[in-house]
Amino acid sequence: MEAFKELTGFLSDTIYTYMLIPLLLGLGLYFTFKIKGGQFRNIGHAVKLISAKSDNKDAISPFKAFTISAASHIGTGNIVGVAAAISVGGPGAVFWMWITALIGGASSFVENTLGQIFKETNPDGTFKGGPGYYMNKTLKKPILGTLFSIVICVVYGFMFNAMQANTIASGFTNSFDVAPWVIGLIVIIIAAFIIFGGLKRIADITSLLVPVMAIAYMAMVLFILITNITKVPHMFGLIFSEAFNFKAGFGGLFGTAILNGVRRGLFSNEAGMGAVPNASSVADVSHPAKQGLIQALGVYLDTILVCSATAFVVIIAGEGVYTNPELQGLGITQAALVSELGPWARHFLTFCVFMFAFSSVIGNYYYGENNILNLGFGTGALNIYRVLVLGFVFLGSIGDFSVVWNTGDVFMGIMAVINLIALMVIGKLAVATYYDYFDQLKQGKDPVFVPENIDVLKPYLSDITAWNKRK
Repeated sequence: MEAFKELTGFLSDTIYTYMLIPLLLGLGLYFTFKIKGGQFRNIGHAVKLISAKSDNKDAISPFKAFTISAASHIGTGNIVGVAAAISVGGPGAVFWMWITALIGGASSFVENTLGQIFKETNPDGTFKGGPGYYMNKTLKKPILGTLFSIVICVVYGFMFNAMQANTIASGFTNSFDVAPWVIGLIVIIIAAFIIFGGLKRIADITSLLVPVMAIAYMAMVLFILITNITKVPHMFGLIFSEAFNFKAGFGGLFGTAILNGVRRGLFSNEAGMGAVPNASSVADVSHPAKQGLIQALGVYLDTILVCSATAFVVIIAGEGVYTNPELQGLGITQAALVSELGPWARHFLTFCVFMFAFSSVIGNYYYGENNILNLGFGTGALNIYRVLVLGFVFLGSIGDFSVVWNTGDVFMGIMAVINLIALMVIGKLAVATYYDYFDQLKQGKDPVFVPENIDVLKPYLSDITAWNKRK
């Protein structure tokens, strides 16, 4: 077992350090150049788009689709991993998180726009889509889309959900001395009610849970900032002054990943990694670029707001907290909150962790469901998958899954590399769609997607099936 742990750790280090970081940053910069910084120039416009209503009462609104993806990538990593990044790279690591988020927004726009272009219509009027779909329809290499779908089903549905459940159980055991198996049962009962209710129930729950958890956490942080207002200038001073020393630069680039630097899960905002399009593709919009812009906004919600909130608390608590060798991850954040708010904050954080982790369980599950359908399986297989997911959630609550993290990282790295290579080849389709959208907007129109009007999409018209109704 120890040898296996060392092997997976080595593979994870190699994939993330020498493949993913160059690909993510390189493609992010490339797409930022191609759309002329549109991912952050149009933040105000994206905020307006997120509140748009769908004309189809049976479809999923842009906001609900956004919350499904937010439920997955706004998880315990935003609380645990940010502290780990600061302990590795110092306060300057936060600056590099911001920079990578701004760059990553472009990759997020591209993959989510592609997901919308090549989505498919379900019998009940909802949609499905994602990298597994746009790879099959554009690259004409089924093995890539199939491999991607299998990996995401296993990693998100089983491994990452076991990890989230383990975090929930550990938090309640430490705070309230509740047996892990009790927490595990409670979590799977609630999760079963939601996931067996299908896409619409998942969307309804996440659209309620995500805003509540984000607002509650941000309100606590805002209170800490206000009560420590005299420390805020010094906090920002540390972030910027330490951003360019070697330690912070190294830790910051690796601090974009939210669990133990690059390892311990996916990058904080998942931009370009192929996960989020599985959720964003379900939105009913008049033009693919709309959801692309909305999901780019999600990158900033995750990193600029939620991750920064944790970072601010940790930095204000002082160097004695985030450099304490006896504290790691969640322990750093807990110590920071207790030092600012008192012992009760430890229990409050436990409930925050529950909301963040449980929402991730639901979002992660949907990524798996979406790809089970892409693999061509029916309702029977989907129900079996649901039961297996719940089984891993329970096992995660009662077990020690430290080895699974490294294994999950390796498979997640493989999945991400596949998606990034696909984006290198077909990203131009999303870029052209971006300019079609804003050309219509400049003409005073509410943009409507007509694939025939975009030259680079003409070879794929037979595969752009979900938009036929708008012709």
